[in-house]
This record gives sequence, C-alpha cells and structure tokens, in this order.
Amino acid sequence: MIPQSPDALLGRKETADALTEAGFPVAAATLTTMACRGGGPPYKLFGPRALYRWGDSLEWAHSRLSPARRSAAEHAAGQDGAA
Repeated sequence: MIPQSPDALLGRKETADALTEAGFPVAAATLTTMACRGGGPPYKLFGPRALYRWGDSLEWAHSRLSPARRSAAEHAAGQDGAA
C-alpha cells in the first residue's frame, strides 16, 4: 500500500512494496544491499530496524529515472558521446 503521508516511516519490506506499487520495482534485498554499499534511499535506525521516510524513498526513486527519450537511438548517442 502506498502511504498517504510523505512523513510515514516504513520498514525495508514495506518500502520496497510501496515503491514497487508506485511503479519503481525494487526488492527488499536490494535495499538491504544498498544500505550496506551505499546508493539507496536514506534511512534511520530504530534499534536494529531500518526505517525509511516515504517521501525520501519516493524522491530517491525519481532521482534514478533517466531523462525522457523519444527513441533508443537517443540512448545510444548518449552512451558513446555521439550527437
């Protein structure tokens, strides 16, 4: 279920489920890996449990989107530096 409030605090599995439902498929295991290696959404600890603020998690997911493209050729041009 997608939280109504951006201030809602969610556990790792709940965050993964809500992001997936919002159109950003991610597994709880991926969030765990990112919590160790970096690159994931910000979280706080409540005892041993990671809690993610929904607004921060959604902002993180949006930040990972590429710019809009009209064709695969635009992607290829950006990869090799060609115009």
